[in-house]
Amino acid sequence: MIRKEVIPYVLGGLFLSSFFYFLWLEPLAIACLVVCVFFLYFFRDPERIPPADPNAVVSPADGKVIEIRHNSNLCGHDYLELSIFMSPLDVHVNRVPFDGVVKEIIYTPGKFFSAFKEKAYRENENIKIKLETSHGDIIVRQVAGFIARRAVCWVKEGERLKKGERFGMIKFSSRVDVCLPSSFKIQVKVGDKVKAGQTIIALLQ
Repeated sequence: MIRKEVIPYVLGGLFLSSFFYFLWLEPLAIACLVVCVFFLYFFRDPERIPPADPNAVVSPADGKVIEIRHNSNLCGHDYLELSIFMSPLDVHVNRVPFDGVVKEIIYTPGKFFSAFKEKAYRENENIKIKLETSHGDIIVRQVAGFIARRAVCWVKEGERLKKGERFGMIKFSSRVDVCLPSSFKIQVKVGDKVKAGQTIIALLQ
């Protein structure tokens, strides 16, 4: 599957390719076509089947685990936080980590530092989704980055969501932070590659 959000990017690339072609600038025309192919690849949205274990928390994003924190400022006391970096080559559709109801959505404007930097964690534009579950609130935060300057959330407060459902997307590379109650035990480590809606990142103890 390809996300419909790719349409304006591909149309823009095709327009530029045609423009350069009629100006006899064939190398630029070809380059624009290559960029169009990249957009199609970037906006891919493969189907994912979440694990059947009802106690499992799945990754909300494709990418690499870059940090695991305890009692962070974002999550609060008795919470575990896990951060996932999404490169431009990863699938950028985000998925629900656990069954629950959307309790709160908070958009915070900010800067666009590189997602690896500590100040990006504190200062970058982000969308925080608080999910009310039977085992405590789970927080998922979509963080915009240096290239990815837009995070999109498709769900609304009050919606009941199932594990593995699509809830949003971050365009181009960035990061996603997850806050889990201490009743869950992390199953991954820093450096691990994870897949949204598929990789188990924590289990209920």
